Amino acid sequence: MSGDSEDVPTPEEEVEIELEVEIDPISAMEEKIDNLEKELQYSAAEIVNVRNRAIRDRNDSIKYGCSGLATRLIPIIDNLSRAIKSSSTEENISKSLVEGIKMTIDGMMDALRIEGVNKIDTEDGKFNPISMESIASIPCPEGKNPGDIIEIIEDGYKLHDRVLRATKVIVAEG
Repeated sequence: MSGDSEDVPTPEEEVEIELEVEIDPISAMEEKIDNLEKELQYSAAEIVNVRNRAIRDRNDSIKYGCSGLATRLIPIIDNLSRAIKSSSTEENISKSLVEGIKMTIDGMMDALRIEGVNKIDTEDGKFNPISMESIASIPCPEGKNPGDIIEIIEDGYKLHDRVLRATKVIVAEG
C-alpha cells in the first residue's frame, strides 16, 4: 500500500497541478490580448495616415485646381503678345488697338497671378533644366558663358511650384 500512496496525489499536489493547467490558458489569453493591442495600434496608425493623405490630396486639389484653366489661357496670352510684336513693325496699326491688346494681356496676367500662376523667372540668364526646355544651342558668343540663355523663344509658367509649361530657350553651348 505504501507504493499506492505515492501514485495518488495529495490534495496540495492536486491544487498545484490545477494551477499549472490554469496558468497556460491565462498566459495564452494575455498573449492574445497583447497581439490584439498591437493590431489596434497599427490600425489606428493606418487611420491617421489615411486621414493625413486625404487632407494633403484635398489641399493639393484646391491649390492646383485651376491648372486646366491656366494651361488653356497661356497660349491666348502668347498669341496676343505675338500680335503686339508683329503690329509694332507695321505703321498702319492703330496705337489704341495695340494698347488694348496690352491691357488685355495685363488683365489676364493679373487674373492668373491671383490664382498662383506666374512666369518662370529667367532674369539670372542661366539655363535651368527643371523649368526650361532648350530647343537649340549655339556657339557661345563673346561675353556669355556656356549654359547662358541667349534667347527666350516662349515664356514658361508655373502654378505655385509646379511647371505648367517650360520656358523654351536657346542656350549657349560650351
